[in-house]
Amino acid sequence: MAKLTLSVDASVIARAKRYAKQRGMSVSQMVETYLGAVAGAAPDASRDTPVLRSLRGTLKKADLEEYRRHLAARYR
Repeated sequence: MAKLTLSVDASVIARAKRYAKQRGMSVSQMVETYLGAVAGAAPDASRDTPVLRSLRGTLKKADLEEYRRHLAARYR
């Protein structure tokens, strides 16, 4: 893992720390996720946000045909 030094306004850092803490991640993880997203990097499942981790696997029992019918009816 490489280190990166950034110059960021102190108030932005404070808000970023609060935001990251509320989501159970570090500012470093947050920046890495953002940079990976804008750079087009493949997502790393071990670095998913807590929200994504909580949702993983919830649609395994989903009926895809029912969903297709729902979309077709909604967007006619």
